Amino acid sequence: MSDSGVPGALGTGVGWRPELAGALAGPVRADWVEVVAENICPGHLPEPLRRLRERGTTVIPHGVSLGLGGADRPDLARLAALAERAEALGSPLVSEHIAFVRAGGPLTGSPRIEAGHLLPVPRTRDALDVLCENVRIAQDMLPVPLALENIAALMTWPGEELTEGRFLAELVERTGVRLLIDVANLHTNHVNLGQDPAAALDELPLDAIAYVHVAGGVERDGLWHDTHAHPVTRPVLGVLAELASRVALPGVLLERDDAFPGADELAAELDAVRATVAGARRSARPARRQKEASGV
Repeated sequence: MSDSGVPGALGTGVGWRPELAGALAGPVRADWVEVVAENICPGHLPEPLRRLRERGTTVIPHGVSLGLGGADRPDLARLAALAERAEALGSPLVSEHIAFVRAGGPLTGSPRIEAGHLLPVPRTRDALDVLCENVRIAQDMLPVPLALENIAALMTWPGEELTEGRFLAELVERTGVRLLIDVANLHTNHVNLGQDPAAALDELPLDAIAYVHVAGGVERDGLWHDTHAHPVTRPVLGVLAELASRVALPGVLLERDDAFPGADELAAELDAVRATVAGARRSARPARRQKEASGV
């Protein structure tokens, strides 16, 4: 049993980066790791990652380039590459984003453009139809379950018909896809777009959550920048606590992509994540018992 308290669950992990390899090979206790799928070659894994895998650490590939929210059907070569990485790592699932990353191409009469960034999908029923079909194609090609992540955004599209929570709920209802909930992204959208994280959580199918992302950021001139280069803040931990009070989380992963901390700081951040989840679960139990006693 992992430290999440859920039998067979992932526990508390870290996004694997070469700069963190030494800490993860030594003093830092991480139950599992996630690796950017496009950054590894199945036949030539980095030696520290290979050693983690050999000692039984779960490794989950996290894709960033499928663009399942785009108008085009998924690139079959990219899907095959993600499947290959899942099989090479013996992963229990793979993850990607609810986003689009490119546009244009032969069918549009315009050059193909790569955004170099995860762009938000319009929360309309037409866009949901396209996303659902693309997700089904991906699910058919992948050897393991797929989990999709909500993204941070700096803008919304005009004419949106669904809240983020309802959009995710209908996606799950129609495809059976799992969810990777990024609580830092929920906080980002709260600051930048005025969207209430608790309201989004109210509408989510919590039993579809595969795992959770936590990351640091910084606020500048009224905008939250999801940098993955700063310590996790109290507001982000607060969203994590809100989610953990509602459901036993299968796994939580700390992301750090720049300004990499030393082993002591990394371990302290992981401890803060563990303590937040454990504290939320403890505080939730009396409320659940009181609810059950009242017959609600």
